[in-house]
Amino acid sequence: MTGLVIFDCDGVLVDSDRISLRIQAERIRALGLESSYEDCVRDFLGLGMPATLKILESRLGHPVPAGWVDQLDVEVRAAFERDLTPIPGVVAALDRIEVPTCVASSGSHEKMRLTLGLTGLQRRFAGRIFSAEDVSRGKPEPDLFLHAARAIGVPPESCVVVEDSPFGITAAKLAGMRALGYAATTPRQRLAAADEVFIDMSDLPALVAS
Repeated sequence: MTGLVIFDCDGVLVDSDRISLRIQAERIRALGLESSYEDCVRDFLGLGMPATLKILESRLGHPVPAGWVDQLDVEVRAAFERDLTPIPGVVAALDRIEVPTCVASSGSHEKMRLTLGLTGLQRRFAGRIFSAEDVSRGKPEPDLFLHAARAIGVPPESCVVVEDSPFGITAAKLAGMRALGYAATTPRQRLAAADEVFIDMSDLPALVAS
C-alpha cells in the first residue's frame, strides 16, 4: 500500500526542463561544443549541476570558464520568471492524491524556492522539500529518495517515485521504491526501467493507488 508519493521537481511538477535545457544547449555551444536540446535531454536530464560540469569538463579537457554557471543561472532565472508554468494537469492530480507527498530533486533548495514559488506549488509541499544538497550522493544513487522517506517516516517499500529521467528511475529502483516514469517529454524508451510509464498527469492518481 502506498504511504508516500515522492515527486521529482523539474519536468514533473514544473515545466522547467523545456526552458532550462534549451538555454543550457545554447551555453554549451558557446563553449565550442556541439549541443542541442535533444542532446541535453539525453545527457543531462535529471542530473545536478556538479555531475553536468564533470561531463562538460571531460569533453572540453579543462574546467568551464569562470562565470559560465553564473551566466547560465541568470539566463534560466529570467526565462523562468517569464514563462514557467506547472506541468499540465499536475495541480488536479495533486488534489486527487490522498496519501502524503513530498519533493526530492537534483536541483538546489534555492532553485526549488524559485520554481515552486513562481508556479504556486511551494505551499503544497511546505516542510517536505528535499534536495541533492541534503545528501552526499545525488541521483542516480538512491540516497536522496531514502533520505526523503526517512524524513517523512515511511519505509522505502511503501514509497512511489514520480520521475521523468532515467537517472531518477534508477535511483528509485535502487532505493527499493516503485517508480512511475512520466514520459510527456522524455522519450518513453528511456524510462523503460520504470514499473509504469505514463504521459498524462490525469492518470497519476490511479497509478499511485494501484
